[in-house]
Amino acid sequence: MKLSSLDRILLLCAALLASYQVSVGIDGFTALPIIAYTISFGVILIASLLIFILGFDVLDSPIVIIVSTIIPLSLATGLVWQHLASLRTVYLIFTIISFLAVILTRSIPMRNKLPVITIAVTHGIAGMTIFLLPIILSAQGQMKPLFSLVGIGGALIGVGGLLLSFLKTGKPILSRETIMRLFPILLLLTTALFVAGFKFG
Repeated sequence: MKLSSLDRILLLCAALLASYQVSVGIDGFTALPIIAYTISFGVILIASLLIFILGFDVLDSPIVIIVSTIIPLSLATGLVWQHLASLRTVYLIFTIISFLAVILTRSIPMRNKLPVITIAVTHGIAGMTIFLLPIILSAQGQMKPLFSLVGIGGALIGVGGLLLSFLKTGKPILSRETIMRLFPILLLLTTALFVAGFKFG
């Protein structure tokens, strides 16, 4: 399936927004959130450019599952580190173990459901953290209302990550063609919501 002109425009816009966030949008944060956000937006930037240059075929690479896990895990870790001090260590341990589990279950051939369960749990917890935490903080008045946009972006990235992950595990939720058609707009919307939430929240 080839990229359309619209797909290329959407991917380029996503790359530009991600590069803005890496270079400007995370100023003033402490060390670990800066590292976590730089990783997540850096991966979005690289993924957008790779798809722009190489087309959708790049998504057929086995490393896609691992890459699609890095974004929500690193973003969720940054949010928890900033706003839930009491859970910092616990969540960091969860992130490390989850990432290693994804790598392990994707590196060793397994015929059971463990790889799928690992992906679902990892994306589920990280995605719910990104979705709920900004919305709760906004509702409680601890952050500005527009910070909730990060939560909406979290919901979208969770959907995108699960779609890609289940596609790669051979148990697609939607057809490959449908996922490819949705992916550029999903990536742009997610990135735009994240950038707007961090900037105006």
